[in-house]
Amino acid sequence: MVFRCFVRKKKAFDVAGPALARELREVLGLKGLTDVCVFHRYDVEGVDPHGYERSKTIVFAEPQVDELFEEELEAKGVRVIAVEALPGQYDQRADSAAQCLQMLVGGERPAVRCADIYWLFGQLSDADVEKAKKHLINPVECREAMLDKPATLAQSYPEAPDVKTVEGFAAMDEAALRGLLEEMGLAMDLDDLKFLQAYFRDEEKRDPTVTEIRVVDTYWSDHCRHTTFSTH
Repeated sequence: MVFRCFVRKKKAFDVAGPALARELREVLGLKGLTDVCVFHRYDVEGVDPHGYERSKTIVFAEPQVDELFEEELEAKGVRVIAVEALPGQYDQRADSAAQCLQMLVGGERPAVRCADIYWLFGQLSDADVEKAKKHLINPVECREAMLDKPATLAQSYPEAPDVKTVEGFAAMDEAALRGLLEEMGLAMDLDDLKFLQAYFRDEEKRDPTVTEIRVVDTYWSDHCRHTTFSTH
């Protein structure tokens, strides 16, 4: 069974909502926006009703500063945007809640999924809402979440296909390597790629996979290089 609750700060303690409203008006020009309300949504599975009841005001909300709503929110006259972490992306809030639940009730660690729910008040067009979505959703780490409660939090994934090999990489001339740099959007420069090409041609005696090139490209970046290749 999946339990769902929503938590928001009481008005006297709400800093995030007014700050976001001001940001959307000033940065995105959403002049019709009057207010923003921010909720943290928690979906919980793997805990019994008694354990969930105990956890509501210990794990998910602090009664002194938070308001807690269960199962459904009645969103009338507002535009709603829901944002959650991408599958596989670490969600610190969900992980912390799951750990706390396990310590509170014992047994196996429950599953917890979190999302941020934004209520946008005011006269907003569909284009305004799309602007707000693009501002709130970084596609590298999160996505728009569904509003309906799932029947289960268990995840099932299709079998991954074989990783693509960069065919002909070992024999590419300079023009082809330049084209690959552009096509893959690599951080390394042409000389770096030539060095990598020589390694796969002379040492591995094969073409690399896309994954191998991207892993090397990541760790070869200025940000990572000094901690990866220049440490003692």
